[in-house]
Amino acid sequence: MIRFEGVSKRFGDFEVLKSIDFEARQGERIVVCGPSGSGKSTLIRCINGLEPHDAGTITVEGVTLGRGKAAPARVRNGVGMVFQQFNLFPHLTVLQNLTLGPIRARKLTQAQARETAMRYLERVRIPEQADKYPRQLSGGQQQRVAIARSLCMEPRIMLFDEPTSALDPEMISEVLDVMVELAGTGMTMIVVTHEMGFARKVADRMVFMDHGQIVETAPPEAFFTAPRSQRCRDFLNKILNH
Repeated sequence: MIRFEGVSKRFGDFEVLKSIDFEARQGERIVVCGPSGSGKSTLIRCINGLEPHDAGTITVEGVTLGRGKAAPARVRNGVGMVFQQFNLFPHLTVLQNLTLGPIRARKLTQAQARETAMRYLERVRIPEQADKYPRQLSGGQQQRVAIARSLCMEPRIMLFDEPTSALDPEMISEVLDVMVELAGTGMTMIVVTHEMGFARKVADRMVFMDHGQIVETAPPEAFFTAPRSQRCRDFLNKILNH
């Protein structure tokens, strides 16, 4: 579904991605980890064109993304994304946040959009919050709304950029539980996270990045028990013993 061939990306003089080769197959669940500044978020932001790449080729569901250009609507609408911050519209209710995109981009009627929104609020276990405003919800609830909002666009691929990093510790598990459930539906998922318990449970493949490069990729069992590179071993020792 996703293929990177020799992809590079610069911010000024800083090369944040260095000739990346990467692919994700349909239904695959990939967890990307690595130290801060290693290029993880930029990697997944290139998939839906939030960050245009400077060199190489990115193909998403058979569509090649042009270098330095916005991704075509077909790609944007087929790829959902959940960020660290919830990015909900504060002046809209939960239900209004969820129906806005489907009405505008998917041309659903108000009734169809509402039905879809309520189905996904059930999925993330907060249908009773539909008429509240974001400020009335906990951080964990807001992030679950953000996940439901992405799902309302019926994406074929879901990207998660450190979705629990802005949450209080006691709220992290409620969001991860929803993501574990979502992974069980067979959706293609790429998750940037340091939640290694989640990674062990859900990932088909681990990807470790450092200094803009993919240093190591392996199934979770091999990744956690016998990492090949010293850099990956050091990272795991630090994060697992934290």
